[in-house]
Amino acid sequence: MQAEVRTRMLWRVGLLSGLALAAAPAHAFIAYISNEKGNTVSVIDTESWTVTKTIKVGQRPRGIEFTRDGKFVMVAVGDDDTIQVIDAKTQSVVDSLPSGPDPELFAQDAAGKILYVANENDNTVTVIDLEKRARIGDIQVGVEPEGMTISPDGKTLINTSETTNMAHFIDTDSRQIVANVLVDARPRFAEFRHDSSELWVSSEIGGTVSIIDPKKHEVTGKVTFEIPGLRKEAIQPVGIGMTKDDKTAFIALGPANRVAVVDTATRKVTKYLLVGQRVWHMAFTPDEKYLLTTNGVSNDVSVIDVAAQKVIKTIQVGELPWGVTIAP
Repeated sequence: MQAEVRTRMLWRVGLLSGLALAAAPAHAFIAYISNEKGNTVSVIDTESWTVTKTIKVGQRPRGIEFTRDGKFVMVAVGDDDTIQVIDAKTQSVVDSLPSGPDPELFAQDAAGKILYVANENDNTVTVIDLEKRARIGDIQVGVEPEGMTISPDGKTLINTSETTNMAHFIDTDSRQIVANVLVDARPRFAEFRHDSSELWVSSEIGGTVSIIDPKKHEVTGKVTFEIPGLRKEAIQPVGIGMTKDDKTAFIALGPANRVAVVDTATRKVTKYLLVGQRVWHMAFTPDEKYLLTTNGVSNDVSVIDVAAQKVIKTIQVGELPWGVTIAP
């Protein structure tokens, strides 16, 4: 009990201090994979490309992300209606954060003090003070909220609602919706360009990625996909990864079992990479040498060499891998 109390104190102190974790060598990052059906988190060493530990968590883990200081991993356990906290040093669950019903994806502010959580079952975004570990507000959004991201300047929070088919633009100061942009059916994920000039939103059933002007709140273009031999309805965009130079986007295409490589200037697909079955989400290693994708049906993770645009490794993880985060 004393050890648990001490660990909780460290978690709070870590958030308050904001001290950065010492940088790992470029070749040895640690990745955490949430396994939705297995109710576990797999830990992967990116030097050996092996699972080094499996952590038991709550029911139906999905959204997963490191805290800004790199000391903890937060994972949304939807069927337990909470956000569990894993100590990255001990690799064990040490705390939980309040949330609404069925949390799915979440986003942090740049300082790592405020967490915004999409709660699928009550159509709200919960606002959590990470220092106080307290729920401090709720924002009413569309039906079945999922995708969450914050603009690079921290002024705008984006939530996508799967059934309302909208991207909601929320002012982070007032916590009020300032614009609603209609996109194609079942938007799942949102990603800003690093220069803030565009917001990309994937629509799983619509089969497109809408590109939105964040100032005008208008759709300015769409990325479409066509894979020989596959029915159009089998191509279902979900996760998006954008390189730091904003030149290339990687789009997970669900049951198409492929990741599309997109030239952001032309908005055209330049290549399709064959990965595992039903690819969901993805994350770059901090040096951007590798991109890891979670493949829900084949229960594995694909490793993509970013420069070569080639899949180089497959790692078996838990049952129905969903989310991925990598130590900063």
